Amino acid sequence: MKIPPSIVMAGLGVAVLVQALVGHSQDARRIYRVAVLHLTAPTPPFDAFRKTMRELGWLEGQTLVIDYQGADGMAERLDTLAVDIVTTRPDVIVTGTSGAAVAAKRATATIPIVMAVSVDPVGLGVVESLARPGGNITGQAILSPELSVKRLELLKEALPSLSRVAIFWNAAAGKPAVERHLHVSQGAAQSLGISLLPVEVPGANALDAAFREARKARSGGVVTIQSALFHSLNGSLAELALKYRLPVLSSETGFAEAGGLMNYGDNVDGAWRRSAIQVDRVLKGAKPADLPVEQSTTFELIINLKTAKALAVTIPRSVLIRADRILE
Repeated sequence: MKIPPSIVMAGLGVAVLVQALVGHSQDARRIYRVAVLHLTAPTPPFDAFRKTMRELGWLEGQTLVIDYQGADGMAERLDTLAVDIVTTRPDVIVTGTSGAAVAAKRATATIPIVMAVSVDPVGLGVVESLARPGGNITGQAILSPELSVKRLELLKEALPSLSRVAIFWNAAAGKPAVERHLHVSQGAAQSLGISLLPVEVPGANALDAAFREARKARSGGVVTIQSALFHSLNGSLAELALKYRLPVLSSETGFAEAGGLMNYGDNVDGAWRRSAIQVDRVLKGAKPADLPVEQSTTFELIINLKTAKALAVTIPRSVLIRADRILE
């Protein structure tokens, strides 16, 4: 029996519709994978990332799996971890430090990469420009080198007799970023009449020795160059500052809450939240090359007056009135 053409076409239409619905159902059931490459174990800003992903509708274990890989503070492990991550073919790689971004970029030119935190990504060579990153990477650019001047100014204003400052740095922040930090800090120190002592802190077990070196050199205070290592050591940094009687102005969010004297810098929680929004866009089809690298716009000064009292430091009113928060 010959089937009328109209019935054939109707049947084909139904078949196409059914196939589309099946395909849509399969896509809806897909679990996307996000790999996180970081220098350290998860810190509070990563919680902000996970929370934002949930708010955007991504449910871990249902529509999303997050695979977190930390290098235990050892920058030399980042390249190996990056290669291992690439072999698992995640949908997106999120990096938590400049060094992690460089390692991920070396490991893949195709898997999308979103930098939650990076310092001078153009200087690092991972993006062509902030407006047009190109390639497979975008994310957040931290302005901490420019803030180094402000940190020294604040510490000098808080301690008018200050003449020598130790600046702690960690190589995992990336050589170009560290060099830029030190360069702008040296210039600022000279204009403030301060002698600057760079002290490398290669890992957590070197922190006590760094304080001993700063104390031996008669430093009157300490500032830090932004690094995931120092963020993970907020508590230890605060404790050793009290032990060696050295006022510290840290670049890291949460330092004052952990018992440190002052912290001033980018809101890292905010950077991780914004990176979650970019990951969401990438998972929905956007290309990293089309997403400009965003720069931080929120900076916080937090002062712990209890710690100031313990260090016998009187914070001038001119500094206190600029604080976003004062802990008493």
